[in-house]
Amino acid sequence: MTNPGDSTASGATTTGFPANVAGALAYVLGPITGILFYILEKDNRFIRFHAAQSIAVSVLMIILSIVLGILGSVLAFIPLIGWGIAMLLSFGLSIVSLVLWLFLMWQAYKGLEWEAPIAGTFARRMLL
Repeated sequence: MTNPGDSTASGATTTGFPANVAGALAYVLGPITGILFYILEKDNRFIRFHAAQSIAVSVLMIILSIVLGILGSVLAFIPLIGWGIAMLLSFGLSIVSLVLWLFLMWQAYKGLEWEAPIAGTFARRMLL
């Protein structure tokens, strides 16, 4: 985790934004802004980490949505209960995604490198 006063979170950027703002903006449109900042930022490791994590989190959430969609289709064959379970799972994923998205943007804006479970590991590998 990087401290707000660390040079990585406040150093020079090639995007023209302060590092903490660029890190937060990398999450705004998920993989789109993640890829954009990952490509545009050449030097600042803080921004590149958040861009890579935005990509990884977004891809994992898309995969989970697809899996839950398939599971929901299967559960829909169970009268009443299956449909309810599918809706609860979908709603739960939506809430978790929203909270995680806001939390990651907030952490980046504060100048911190909080690693999301699973996705954070992929993001670190993308930086190598």
